[in-house]
Amino acid sequence: MSDVIKIKRGVDIKLVGEAESNFAKPTAIETAAIKPDDFNGVRFKLAVKEGEEVKAGTPLLYNKDHEQVKFCSPVSGEVAQIVRGAKRKILEVRVLADKETQFEDFGAVDPKSLPREEIINKLTASGCWPFFKERPYNVVADPEKEPKAIFISGFDSAPLAPKMQLLLEGQEKEFQTGIYALQQLTAGKIHLGLNENGPASPVFANIDGITITKYDGPHPAGLVGVHINKLDPINSGEKVWTITPEHIVIIGRLFLEGKFDARIKIALTGSEVNERNYHETIIGAAVKPFVSDNTTEGNNRIISGNILTGTKIKEDGYLSFYERQITVIPEGDQPELFGWVIPKTDKFSISRTLPSWFQRQLGEVKYKLDTGLHGERRAFVVSGEYEEVFPFDIFPVQLIKSIMINDIEAMENLGIYEVVEEDFALCEVICTSKIPVQKIVREGLDMMKQEVG
Repeated sequence: MSDVIKIKRGVDIKLVGEAESNFAKPTAIETAAIKPDDFNGVRFKLAVKEGEEVKAGTPLLYNKDHEQVKFCSPVSGEVAQIVRGAKRKILEVRVLADKETQFEDFGAVDPKSLPREEIINKLTASGCWPFFKERPYNVVADPEKEPKAIFISGFDSAPLAPKMQLLLEGQEKEFQTGIYALQQLTAGKIHLGLNENGPASPVFANIDGITITKYDGPHPAGLVGVHINKLDPINSGEKVWTITPEHIVIIGRLFLEGKFDARIKIALTGSEVNERNYHETIIGAAVKPFVSDNTTEGNNRIISGNILTGTKIKEDGYLSFYERQITVIPEGDQPELFGWVIPKTDKFSISRTLPSWFQRQLGEVKYKLDTGLHGERRAFVVSGEYEEVFPFDIFPVQLIKSIMINDIEAMENLGIYEVVEEDFALCEVICTSKIPVQKIVREGLDMMKQEVG
């Protein structure tokens, strides 16, 4: 019987726009892209040129510091464009997809029969290694290091999150094979977190080689960072790796079929989407086929991911490497009469000064929110708000302030190694001072990696 951990601090933001539990007709993949900005802490070098023909699994980029780590094409076809920004920074490598995908052959093999070094070689060569994120710093894992544990979150508690049972349906064999590969990468435990009060994916039933812990409480109960904090906190010099269930499935396919088969399932969500449902697609797919002629009129924001941690993209943009949903909400650029002065019932708040707080106590209320900040950045005051939604055993305000003044010793003492930017997403939402908390945390992590390593 699995343990249950109660998460008391946090809040669920109920929004209009949840995806229906059905899959739309398959959408043809015309283009796909790998975006270097999706990967923290990696210095990239191109492995292809425009016009070059590639297969699914052909390297497009590689890591200058760990040249064995490849970032591979999710489709076969022609390298259509290498998009660059300021100082010739690589922003995207776009591939025009073939109608029928051709795969590089990496060879099918039982992962239980391979030593750790050969498992790593197969994962790095095929493009599967970037699925592993390393904490501290939330960067692509170092293949030369061994983590003390690997953590997987088997549920998503973010607003409008897709249902894991639909994302993984019918992929039990692939998931188990992926777990067998993960077992060779660490001498420690492989932790799987599940929702105590929600349906778990049948894929997780009877899986060998994992330690299951259940969590009961509001968001951020589904964040893997919360699970690490409660079960095996990170101390100085320690490494923990994280990975999502859908990426474990892709690793399982690699060992079963010898292919980098980057097929995933995503949810199309948000109040401004007309037909909200699930889609089968690939990593890095163009989002235009999903949102074109399928959103309401007006100025909308398209987000690759959820509203708390996702990335703003254009209609001709691409799905980010680690995301499992596309969200469309109003931009929120319209002026508001009297602003916050009028206590409207359609505003989300954890404060008792607005009627929405009482509505949430009486029953489930769903909001149609936009991206408006409802105010400017103000003095950073100690209000006790962060502590209401931050379930870590860390002082969040003090940590943020230590990052803002670049106090490395204070950052270490206050727990910088245990957190990443997504752990502070709720703090940013409810912040009276309108502080860009996630951006500050990311800057702090980058500074610590550079100064401490």
